Amino acid sequence: MRALVTGATGFVGSAVVRAAQRDGFEVRALRRETSDMRALAELDIETTIASLHDREALTHAMSDCDAVFHVAADYRLWAKDPAELYANNVDGTRNVFEAARAAGVARVVYTSSVATLGLPSTGGVGDESTPVELADMIGHYKRSKFIAEDLARTFAADDMDIVIVNPSAPVGPRDHKPTPTGQMIRDAAAGRMPAYVDTGLNIVHVDDIARGHILAHAHGVSGRHYVLGGEDMTLASILKLIANLTGRPPPRIGIPHGVVMPIAYAAEAVARLTGKPPFVTVDGVKLARKHMFFSYQRAAKELGYAARPARDAIADAIAWYDAHRYLNKSTQ
Repeated sequence: MRALVTGATGFVGSAVVRAAQRDGFEVRALRRETSDMRALAELDIETTIASLHDREALTHAMSDCDAVFHVAADYRLWAKDPAELYANNVDGTRNVFEAARAAGVARVVYTSSVATLGLPSTGGVGDESTPVELADMIGHYKRSKFIAEDLARTFAADDMDIVIVNPSAPVGPRDHKPTPTGQMIRDAAAGRMPAYVDTGLNIVHVDDIARGHILAHAHGVSGRHYVLGGEDMTLASILKLIANLTGRPPPRIGIPHGVVMPIAYAAEAVARLTGKPPFVTVDGVKLARKHMFFSYQRAAKELGYAARPARDAIADAIAWYDAHRYLNKSTQ
C-alpha cells in the first residue's frame, strides 16, 4: 500500500513516516519547497511538493495512494495574523479531505489534538466523551483545531472513511524546531528554567503517537476519535524527573499564574511591533491554569494502542538534544 503523509518533515509527521515504513507502506512525503528536511534526511522515501491550499496539486499527490495521514498543522499559540491559523488548520484540512475524495483514497487518518477535548469541570482526567464546545476553546489554535476536527466528522458522516486521532504532548528524538514541550525539556535539561507554574501535561513518546496512527488506520472506526496519550504529570514532577536524569538540581520557585499574565501581555505587545513570536503568550498562561490530563483507554481497547513510561520519552528527548548539541545553545 502507498500512503501520503502531510506534515512529513515535522516532529510528529516524520515519526509517522517511519512508523508507516515499518508497517510496510510505500511512503510519499508531502512537503513545501522551503521545508526543513533534517527529520527525514536519512530515509529513502519519495517526496512531493504541494501546498495545503492547492487542491489540484494535493489530488495529484494522492492519485495512487491507498491512505493519507494528514498530520500537517499550524500549532502556534500566537500569530500576528490569527487568520493564518484558520487558513492552514481549517481550510487546509478541507482541501486535504476534498482531494482525498477526488483521488479515491480508501482511508484518511486525521491528526487532531487533545487541545480539542474537554476536561471535567471538577478537575480530573478528560477523554473522548468529556463534553466540550467551541466556546470552551482558549485561543485561535485550539479553536481552529476544534473546527477542523468537526469538519472531519462532517466528511465522515458524508461517507468518507476518516479516523481521527488526538495526540497529547509529544516528546522524543528528532524534535528539531523544537515543539513547546520539547523547548521546555531542553531548557530544563540545560539548567535554563529557574522557576515554574502549577500546570500538568500528558507526556507521550512521539514514536508511540506514530504507532497509534498506524493502528488507527488498521482498526479505527470512521468518524470516531482516539486519544493517543501517555502519562499524566505535573510540571513540577516533569522538572524533577529531568533533574534526576541530568544530575541538575530541580527548580524550586513556583510562580503564580497571576504574576506571569502581565508579562505575557507585555511580551505579546512587543511581538506585535516586532513580528517576532513572544517568549510567553497569554493563551499559554491561560492554558497552564489547567492540568491537561487525559485517558487513552479507548485507543487501548479498540486499537491495541499502548504507551511507554514518560521517563523513557523524556530520557530519549534529552539524549537526542545532547547528541545534537541543543543543550549548550539558547536557540537552534
